[in-house]
Amino acid sequence: MQYDLITSNMQNVASKVSSTIVYAHLSGLSINTAKMANFIKYDYALYDKQHRKLIGNIRDKIDLSKKLQKIDDNYVLVDSTPRGHLGVYHIVIRENIYHDIITDLKERLIFSFFLIYSTIAVIGYYLASLFISPIINERKKLNNFIKDTTHELNTPITAILMSTGKDAPLTQKNLQRINLSAKRISEIYKDLVYLFLQDASKKPAIENLQLDRIIKEQLDYFDSFAQKKRLKITATIEPTIFKIDKENFTRLFNNLISNAIKYNKIEGDIDISLKNRVLTVKDTGIGIKKDRVKDIFSRYYRATKEQGGFGIGLNIVYHICKTYDIDIKVESEENIGTTFILTFKD
Repeated sequence: MQYDLITSNMQNVASKVSSTIVYAHLSGLSINTAKMANFIKYDYALYDKQHRKLIGNIRDKIDLSKKLQKIDDNYVLVDSTPRGHLGVYHIVIRENIYHDIITDLKERLIFSFFLIYSTIAVIGYYLASLFISPIINERKKLNNFIKDTTHELNTPITAILMSTGKDAPLTQKNLQRINLSAKRISEIYKDLVYLFLQDASKKPAIENLQLDRIIKEQLDYFDSFAQKKRLKITATIEPTIFKIDKENFTRLFNNLISNAIKYNKIEGDIDISLKNRVLTVKDTGIGIKKDRVKDIFSRYYRATKEQGGFGIGLNIVYHICKTYDIDIKVESEENIGTTFILTFKD
């Protein structure tokens, strides 16, 4: 389109020059180059019958037998309509705009291409990061989980090996160490089985469970763990019945009391209350930062690396509460302690 427009304009200019020459000849006038330059916006030249240049600013050698030709990226138009008026046989018009327009157009296209490509690349990178980020985070969490699990298992296993070694004396202390280590391995195993290997098709044995009895049994179980940190456990338990699978409730309570022991300070306190269908487990431990409380039920999440654990206990607690429609709330203050409040609905 640009080519057609330019060649058409060149032809119009050539026709106008030809008309001017014919009119001047018929009027007995000479060629007014100054007037001609006003309406000719191109390079031009006028040639006689012997192809000699009469006037004009074109210096290139032009083949006057070709009506349209291209010289050095510029189009040249040859018009022969003057037919000898004032000695002019050929009008040559050379455009000097088309090449500049095409060059400018190419530059704009290249710039637009890189601008669009850069925009798409930035958007693509942002979207890729947005979609891949959760996968990367989960992979990091899984890697940390594997490392923490290995560490968690290594501690009790090492204690058992040391207490049952060839030269290890069979003392009450060593027996207690073996018992604690075996219990810890058992708890880790049960949590892992529940979280990853439970059979979804297998329905739990839901029954009207006497929650106070289970809590008292489990407190006896955790007594030796609490003694290691010289913790004082107080319990105010009233008879409470709730329809739930025994293993699931035991797992729920064990994870809460285990965290209360694990993240408590030496000679700290643990207060357990079961009244009016509300179970409260309160400790005087390290507490949780306010901006992290909302994340503690996420799988593999750990609020601190100061103590053991691998971030699945509270995820299990949350899953069981959701399954049995148990309302759970958390109140915590850093360096003061944490309180878990569970409400067993009728």
